[in-house]
Amino acid sequence: MKTMNLADEIERLLLLPAEQARREGMAAVNEFREGLTKGNYRAAEKTAGGWRTNIWVKRGILLLFKTGVVESKSDPDESYFFDKDTLPAKTLTLDDRVRVVPGGSSIRDGAYVAPGVVCMPPMFINIGAYVDEGTMVDSHALVGSCAQIGKRVHLSAAAQIGGVLEPPGALPVIIEDEAFVGGNCGVYEGVLVRERAVLAPGVLLTGGTAVYDLARGQVHRKTADSPLTIPAGAVVVPGSRPATGEFAAVNRISVYVPVIVKYRDEKTDAATMLEEALR
Repeated sequence: MKTMNLADEIERLLLLPAEQARREGMAAVNEFREGLTKGNYRAAEKTAGGWRTNIWVKRGILLLFKTGVVESKSDPDESYFFDKDTLPAKTLTLDDRVRVVPGGSSIRDGAYVAPGVVCMPPMFINIGAYVDEGTMVDSHALVGSCAQIGKRVHLSAAAQIGGVLEPPGALPVIIEDEAFVGGNCGVYEGVLVRERAVLAPGVLLTGGTAVYDLARGQVHRKTADSPLTIPAGAVVVPGSRPATGEFAAVNRISVYVPVIVKYRDEKTDAATMLEEALR
């Protein structure tokens, strides 16, 4: 089944009641999930003009939720898991060349995890995510559904990378090659972090966040045509600015803002370098 035919079949099945879609569509569902797992289909991809959302892929993931029925994946002596049968855990072998350290990590089938990725426990990678070569997903990190993670990215402990599955036309969260995401960072709502950017621990970015660029004297915001974009090589730290209004002034209230303090240099590279021994 060619990609265009599969896309058309997904649209047809989404219009049907769930039980009918399941009866008629399991072959398409399984083919689609296999394509996601292999990295053949992506929720977003980079083009000459920038990143583009593949709406049909996100709609296909919604179809997986629609057609699934809850089944038990439990081991009564150890654990209890009940999830839809169209959203199983990903099966890995040594041939996949993905390092998964013991301790409670989970990857859903339909997530692409490239050779050389390191997964430290516990962490979770959701369906539709794309995690490219050499990336480290550290302890308690989350890669949400449809999130796109580039090559040699470091997602530090407790980093939360949102996905953005709905609406289907929305660009998912994208972390480009060699970016460094510090501990307890949160990146949500389709934010685009360009290559080699550094997010210091505790930075929070959403579609509504304004980022103050001290190095270039700019303010970066989401627009009608583009997501909030962290420039390539930017070093972002948590900051604050005075809240407006008389009450805020009297009580000395400040609000959180992320601040770009500089752009990457040799000193930054040394501080963020991944130890090859850990891989």
